[in-house]
Amino acid sequence: MRRNATKINEFKQFLGRQEFAKWCDQLLAQALYNIRPERHGDLSRWQAAVDNLPALSTDYKIYDGSRISIGEVSEILPADKQQLKKSLMELHPWRKGPYELFGLHVDSEWRSDWKWDRLAAHLPDMNGQNVLDVGCGNGYHCWRMLGCGANYVLGIDPSVKFLIQHQAINQYARETRFDFLPLASEHLPEDLAYFDTVFSMGVIYHRRTPQNHLVELRNAMVTGGTLILETLIVDEAANGLLMPASRYAQMSNVWFIPTVSKLTEELTKAKFINIRCVDINETSMNEQRSTDWMKFYSLKNHLNATNPAITIEGYPRPKRAILIANGA
Repeated sequence: MRRNATKINEFKQFLGRQEFAKWCDQLLAQALYNIRPERHGDLSRWQAAVDNLPALSTDYKIYDGSRISIGEVSEILPADKQQLKKSLMELHPWRKGPYELFGLHVDSEWRSDWKWDRLAAHLPDMNGQNVLDVGCGNGYHCWRMLGCGANYVLGIDPSVKFLIQHQAINQYARETRFDFLPLASEHLPEDLAYFDTVFSMGVIYHRRTPQNHLVELRNAMVTGGTLILETLIVDEAANGLLMPASRYAQMSNVWFIPTVSKLTEELTKAKFINIRCVDINETSMNEQRSTDWMKFYSLKNHLNATNPAITIEGYPRPKRAILIANGA
């Protein structure tokens, strides 16, 4: 395989980690395949936006607040702040956040901090842990994991837009404890068995075979490791699964939505133990909404206009649960 030196350079931090040396060639090949230019017509424009970010440096980094904050207002000139906003806007839409860079508030579609707040009290002690975030988006929750004391965080997500957004943030954070690879969980080695805690938030219902996803997550963790699984749920459904006929809340890739009891059953089959549901929450239009940084339709546009208790398609409106389990 002919390797593009520039693209390899983007992953050099990960490639230098001896603990992953056994699988580096495999993971690098898949990452480069996923970001090949012919798959992404806007890739050159997105990369140009990152290249045009103003050259700034800072030691101010806050990972444990609602906003991931990097840089202070006093460290940027007005002209540079305008260029910063222009470049980041080239990476629209910003789905996950919020972030604040040198006083510039990136007000994302999702208040991802609200989900973290619901989860935080139930997390294991993450001090010194190695953590994997599967389907990490642009990495918002990965930063929060570092804020909880994680030793190392690997975020994976097949979306190239999310990868580029992460590169933009990390250009200023220069964080060596956080790597991002454009991969999905099915691309992980079956014998990885490295991470103390594994997160999968908002992923499983996008997988045609949920049992495969759960096994992939278990294979990634050490024996006795902790799984944090967050997902859409329904209160009741035939055989414990709502199977959308076509779309769900205008999403075309939602294959099923389980009840909590069905999901518990699937976790048990995948050899997880100590399974507990720690939170159930109906998604509000204040948590997921359109903003200047995400101008497309959002949750309110995907609910029935006269009955917001159901989606446009007539299904129950989005409700989400967080389950925690341990690998056997």
